[in-house]
Amino acid sequence: MDYDSRKAHWDRRTEIPLALASMLFLAAYAVRVLGHGLPTAWLDTCLAVLFAAWAVFAVDYAVRWRLSRQGLRFVRTHWLDTLVLILPLLRPLRVVRVYEAVQRRRGQPRLALYARVIVYAGLSALLLGFAGALAVYQQEHAAPDASIRTFGDAVWWTCATLATVGYGDVVPVTPMGRTIAAGIMAGGLALLGAVTGSFSSWLLQVFSSEGEGSGKPPGS
Repeated sequence: MDYDSRKAHWDRRTEIPLALASMLFLAAYAVRVLGHGLPTAWLDTCLAVLFAAWAVFAVDYAVRWRLSRQGLRFVRTHWLDTLVLILPLLRPLRVVRVYEAVQRRRGQPRLALYARVIVYAGLSALLLGFAGALAVYQQEHAAPDASIRTFGDAVWWTCATLATVGYGDVVPVTPMGRTIAAGIMAGGLALLGAVTGSFSSWLLQVFSSEGEGSGKPPGS
């Protein structure tokens, strides 16, 4: 059995458990960041959930590494898996993959390709935006001269950043906050490009079909 077959078998077995662990990680992190008045026992429980979920991610990474039989080359050739292990806040994006897998098990997906790309990009933007807002708020709200003081400020800034608007009314001032900002900017550009490209392709397909149906070349 080659690597692709072994990996596909492992993915089928771990898809949903890893997605649940990802959502638990995000929920526990959100409580840790936003639950300022919660009892210490609750915060400690959330911290334990964070470490347990990360341990699950580490085991998954180790199994993929072993299945690949590539040695240290696996880290270079699977840099995205390595990045997600280091930055587990990106793990909730696996929910999009789970949705795709469920649709495939039911037969043909209900949505056309272009609509699916837009839907998945929207889900990814929501998850990335929420995780980014949490991370920025954690780094910024207590910093001297910070303009992001509340979680609402962080959400507003994240929405403006993902939409590539960039009003500039609130901005991160800490080095880590700006590093997170750079990642959110890159993610926003990628998602916007996916949606714009899919929508443009769909329009071209529609116009081409209309031109063929009328017997005239498109644009004539």
